[in-house]
Amino acid sequence: MTTPVSARPHPGTAMTDEQRANFERDGYIVVPGVLSEDEVAHYAAAVDRVYEEHAAAGKLAADRSLHKLNAVDSCHDLAPLLDHPKVFGLVWSMLGWNVHVYHSHLDVHPPLTEKKPFRFEWHQDGGRQNREIESDPRPRLSVKIAYWLSDVSQPGRGNFQVVPGSHTTNWIDGPPRRDIEWPNPEGAVEVTANPGDAVFFDRRIWHARSNNYSQVTRKGVFFGYTYRWVHTRETMAEDLASLTPVQRQLVGLHTGDGDHAWGHYPSDVPLYGLLKEHDLLDPKYPPLIP
Repeated sequence: MTTPVSARPHPGTAMTDEQRANFERDGYIVVPGVLSEDEVAHYAAAVDRVYEEHAAAGKLAADRSLHKLNAVDSCHDLAPLLDHPKVFGLVWSMLGWNVHVYHSHLDVHPPLTEKKPFRFEWHQDGGRQNREIESDPRPRLSVKIAYWLSDVSQPGRGNFQVVPGSHTTNWIDGPPRRDIEWPNPEGAVEVTANPGDAVFFDRRIWHARSNNYSQVTRKGVFFGYTYRWVHTRETMAEDLASLTPVQRQLVGLHTGDGDHAWGHYPSDVPLYGLLKEHDLLDPKYPPLIP
């Protein structure tokens, strides 16, 4: 049955000219007051339940943080955030109507109780997209919405750090290994936001998370949107036993979560293993740095 027009959700409003200009210049914009106080309380409670379930099961990180992929599948109460009318218009204004969520996560980062070992975390989203697309600058391909459920109005609370305008820069200066101490990129800022604010950003902007040495637990929900053609077009109605591991990879039957497709586990990718076996891996085309 067709849903009555009056009952359909509203798609939100188009990005303003000012928002578009700021987004194209800086690579991100802050949208204040997207969620009401009641909405913040509702979604924060939902995230808290997921966190407590993982804590009880011993599935938190060593620093008691939680970075949980598949936000809606992990917490069904978060579904209205997929297309919240106060911010969803930014997505279709930039990418059009042929979009889907290809990546999402909910994050909880309690205050750190001891100094965290240094790790250079500055990156662009997209994994191997940033190795396998040769244009300069790389194409946008996706955008992301971060909903803040905690007070990050002061620096040092696990804030979203960015280098404004860096979304048109393919590389930034960094250490030869992530564990070698290195200063933040020139021009880096910590984005501050109140509970209920959202940050809309280009996946290419160089960003990281500040360490949370405050008294506030950092909570947020993130949704990444891309074109629906960034997906396997081939389908296999039957899992043929005669297919080789490489053939299974090519028709989309190779198992593994989304991180495998992003190239984070090359040793588990059949073609990578085959090329390595025959000494055909290109040293100019290395795996992502772990």
